Amino acid sequence: MSKNPESQLKKEIVANVESLETRIAFLEDGRLEDFFVERSSEERIVGSIFKGRIQNLEDGLQAAFVDIGLKKNAFIHYWDMIPEDAARLEAEEGGGSRSARKKKFAPGEIQKMFPVGSEIIVQVSKAAIGTKGPRVTANLSIAGRFLVMMPGSNLKGVSRKISSDKERNRLKKILKRMQTPENLGFIIRTAGQGARKVSFARDLRALIDTWESIDRGIQKNRTPCQLYQEPDLLERVVRDALTADIDRIVIDSEEEAERVGQAISRVSRRAKRNIHVYDGTAPIFEHFDIERQLNNAFKRKVWLPGGGYLVFDETEALVAIDINTGRHKGGSSQEESILEVNLEAAEEIARQLRLRNVGGLVVIDFIDMKQRKNRQAVYRRLREGLRKDKARTNLLPISDLGLLEMTRQRAKQSISSSAYVDCPYCKGRGTVKSPLTMSVEVQRHIHEVLRKLQADEKPLGMRITVHPIVMERLRKSDENLLVDLEKKYGGHLAFVSDGHLHTEEFVISNPESHETYYSNIDQGRVHLKVEGR
Repeated sequence: MSKNPESQLKKEIVANVESLETRIAFLEDGRLEDFFVERSSEERIVGSIFKGRIQNLEDGLQAAFVDIGLKKNAFIHYWDMIPEDAARLEAEEGGGSRSARKKKFAPGEIQKMFPVGSEIIVQVSKAAIGTKGPRVTANLSIAGRFLVMMPGSNLKGVSRKISSDKERNRLKKILKRMQTPENLGFIIRTAGQGARKVSFARDLRALIDTWESIDRGIQKNRTPCQLYQEPDLLERVVRDALTADIDRIVIDSEEEAERVGQAISRVSRRAKRNIHVYDGTAPIFEHFDIERQLNNAFKRKVWLPGGGYLVFDETEALVAIDINTGRHKGGSSQEESILEVNLEAAEEIARQLRLRNVGGLVVIDFIDMKQRKNRQAVYRRLREGLRKDKARTNLLPISDLGLLEMTRQRAKQSISSSAYVDCPYCKGRGTVKSPLTMSVEVQRHIHEVLRKLQADEKPLGMRITVHPIVMERLRKSDENLLVDLEKKYGGHLAFVSDGHLHTEEFVISNPESHETYYSNIDQGRVHLKVEGR
């Protein structure tokens, strides 16, 4: 294995391996085009195969819930429960049809095949996200270097992404001559383009060995149990992405480079030559300028080359992306300038969706374009950019309001939702009440407490504890109003600032009786102790 090659190459994969986290970046001419991260503490279940038990059937949802041994039961559509049907539907989808997947099952129909308590072999297609459990399917598929194996199917085919008729015919002949067991389907992957017959034979043998191990587990292991787990991120990337157009993979761990090199050499000895070890003194992501690009990519505001910018807002239901002209200067007319910004935005949005691993519904608010041909040009640019994306996407045309709605396949949480938590200060709102607003609230509650104390004929002395920012507002701008309050009720107000309080929290208490008249402090948080609490 060669060490730390320095020459700039067109397409590179850079891997940073640490004890808690593995990060992998895809570069094209040094520009970050894709990014993946996996943490050792996270469950790696997407692609894993389980022997589960049917817990309950919901005819209304056309779905079942399956105990696969995890904290939450897995969810499976009725039409995904029959391997033979699932494989047939998968083949039909290859031709562009998805209508068969929506087949309705009559009440009790699935119950006859899968009564509650029966066993089922399933594979996780989507990880648990939020309160939802993982989604599974009985349509199993196990990826090798050049082949995808589909247990329960006799389908044999070639990836649609291989467009050359000559190459497709060559690969079909290779696949036809290979002796494959009954009830195991195989599809040649894009990586198989140009590969020799001996490489397919090695891959086939490894996949069959894997299935035989799974099959033994089905026969012997108790339900529920895990039968198969996908390799870790680094091994998956080397297996799936080390194609002919990738110049090299650079890894900053000699041990990990050796491990994945050994794994890949079982099916392709030539591919091992493209794995290199980085031994520079600077961290690998800094050496390749990835750290800076990542920091810029995950900001809420993303600047475009021409001076415009994008604003990303991720919510539970959808991701909203807004485009603004910003500092953009150019174009012979306003319409032309807007088109330039929108075209740049479309290209960058396709990249950002990959980098952030955004899934679900995405709404993009392009700057309004008067001409239909310009809207079509922006739509085509976005669609072209999404061709690099391995996740399935579906786009609707840009509306007259300038909005484009699209969906992107979500198998895991987005990078931002897995790497960040809601701010404990603003609770995810992104804003807090202004000092003026807090001054109004404090005075409103002082009025309320003073009136009540006066009615109860109690002493009107009180201490008001507030955040220093609110104290500054009260002292500098509202002091006369507070003096008027004291005169009106004949009371005495003593103000104390406490930097441990949230800016929106305050306490009204009596320092002599140790009573607390009002407090909006979150009781789960720790502050300096206030008398009477």
